[in-house]
Parts: sequence; C-alpha cells; structure tokens
Amino acid sequence: MDNLNGLQVFVCVVQSGSLVAASERLGLSASAVGKALSRLEQRLGVRLLNRSTRRISLTDEGTLFYERGQRIVDQVQEAEAELARLSDAPRGRLRVSLPAIGYRMLLPILPAFSARYPDIELDLDFNDRLIDVIAEGVDAVIRSGELPDSQLRSRSLGPFGFVLVGAPGYFARHGTPRTPRDLEHHACLRYKFPGGSQLQQWRLHLADSAAPLVLGSALTSNNLEALIHAASQGLGIAYVPDFVVSGALADGSLVSVLDDFQQERGKFSILWPSSRHLLPKLRVFVDFLGEHLLLGKPHKES
Repeated sequence: MDNLNGLQVFVCVVQSGSLVAASERLGLSASAVGKALSRLEQRLGVRLLNRSTRRISLTDEGTLFYERGQRIVDQVQEAEAELARLSDAPRGRLRVSLPAIGYRMLLPILPAFSARYPDIELDLDFNDRLIDVIAEGVDAVIRSGELPDSQLRSRSLGPFGFVLVGAPGYFARHGTPRTPRDLEHHACLRYKFPGGSQLQQWRLHLADSAAPLVLGSALTSNNLEALIHAASQGLGIAYVPDFVVSGALADGSLVSVLDDFQQERGKFSILWPSSRHLLPKLRVFVDFLGEHLLLGKPHKES
C-alpha cells in the first residue's frame, strides 16, 4: 500500500508540475510529498525527477516509470469508482471550473443540489481561462462554445442567445438604434477575450452585407460584469448573453435593442476526462444541471 501511495504522489507531482501544487491536490504538506518521492526513488534505486527551486523535470527513468505508473493509478481510480457506485449516496469533493459569469446560472440552483446531495462538497473556480482538466486535477469544466478534445467527454447544458442592452437614460440622451449600422455612431462597450487584445464580434444580421459592421470602443473589458455595470450606468451599449441580464431586463434597469437582428446563439457544455468512469458525485451533478439549468428563464424551486 505504501508503494501505491508513493506512485500516486509521483504521478500527481508530474501532472501538477510542482510539489506545492501536488500537495494542494493531495491534501498533504509539500514536505510530506517530497519525502514520499524520496522513499519511492530510494526503493527503485533511480532518480525519477530533476528538482530545482523553480521547476521539476522527468529523468529518462522517470519518463518510463510515469508512462506505466499513470495507467496503474488510472486503473486504481476506476476500481474505486466502481466500488463507489455500490453506494446510493454520492459523496466527496467535486472540483468544477466555470466561466467567471457562471455564478449567475449556477448559484440559483445550488441550494436544491446541496439539499439533495449533502455529502458532496463543491469546490467552484470561476474564471475565463482555458484549463487542462486532466493536468490540473479538475473533475469537470463548464464552458461555452466548442472545446474539441479527444480526452474529454461532454454533455450539452443548454443554449443561450445574445442581446444588446443599455440603460434607459443612455437611449434617452443618444437615441435608440434602429438598424445595426446605427451602432457605428453609438458608444459600444466591448468584451475583450482573456490573455490578449481580441474583441468579441457583434454578430448581427445586416441587410446590406457588402460591408462589415465597424464598431468603436468606448470601453473594453475582459469581465462581463464590468460591461454590464457600465451599461447600467449609462456609458453605452453592451453585447452580452441573454441569461446574464434577464433580471435587469425584467426590472427595467436595462433595455434591449435590435432584437430582430440577433443571429448568434451559444451553448454551455460540461466536460470531464474520458479516461475514467463517471464518478457518482460527478454523474449526479451533470444530471442535476441538465434537469435544472434554465438559461435566461426565471428559476423555480423544485
């Protein structure tokens, strides 16, 4: 059993990229992780990792051992998952990565989920960066759009649309656009994708499609919440997912324009590693989202 624990620690260190990151995933101290690696290397009689203060790298022997060891660890986890299926009460820590705006769609239904599955501890990470689900030890990731990856399985959670919104006061001062071309003369609040300068395109139906829509940028941000707040303060028009502003549209703090010209649809999916069986805690989470997630619609308690 000690040999297996050492192997699991070694595989986790390689996947995490550092002893500190591995210790966080394993719930151990960095010192305990280092000692487990040393005992494993001493028993094997070879050095598996080159370690420095900044990084680790595999030796030739470590590369060979990792390739075999990873398969063994996966098989052990699959066996544990099979045993866990015998239990009717899914339990344990479930790590899920979601887009930064994801709390708006998830938090309303979490009380019902927690009430149904009190033994599942949710660890939610809200960010917009693309992550490596397997390497970072995440159980599942929720993202919009297509994320082709042969190592991931997925399930669609539902579609959503986009709307152009602004404050009533903004339109009272600057007029309401009647066609997409009118937007070229308005203050546009643009979403900037994380990690770069690329701006999100506003995909609208143009009757005169000969020339592309040329939009200015009164304000750009890589945070949708900031754009929505700016729009509510009368700084301009924002292009956002409909479910994000359903409440503001209902109470009149924001109004939508050019609805008849919208042509873009998106969808959210949940993805998880395909190399392992679906753990009970993840299976019930996926099923619950598919049943209860109502994008852009008022939520009713079940």
